Amino acid sequence: MTVSEMQLRDALDSLKGTGVRITPQRHAILEYLVGSMTHPTADDIYKALEGKFPNMSVATVYNNLRVFREVGLVKELTYGDSSSRFDFVTTDHYHAICQNCGKIVDFHYPGLDEVEHLASHVTGFKVNNHRMEVYGTCQDCSAVKEAH
Repeated sequence: MTVSEMQLRDALDSLKGTGVRITPQRHAILEYLVGSMTHPTADDIYKALEGKFPNMSVATVYNNLRVFREVGLVKELTYGDSSSRFDFVTTDHYHAICQNCGKIVDFHYPGLDEVEHLASHVTGFKVNNHRMEVYGTCQDCSAVKEAH
């Protein structure tokens, strides 16, 4: 069994555990998210699955993403005015975002875990989580600029 198959199975078990019914559409949306490294928008997911589910609407995709977010399987990433992107929750990680094409790439940096403890100590807040984004130009966009 591959890692993504195990992640999908665990995610489906989590949903069942919260009483959420596993419809074919939910299964397909979750499977798409688990296999996607691109942090898709709801529209991306809809376009990828509309051939398999011709009666499914973008609203169905949004509603299911909301359910997944509420049970903690998916994070909604909002950056400025662009459409929300969705990230299947695996491990804590951060995002590098291309300011040219919008590509989002995950990276891990365990050293930042101390930030929550420090923030809590300095502010007195009970810290729940944190998010970090790094902005720049991805390799593909850099190569295009250098070629011109």
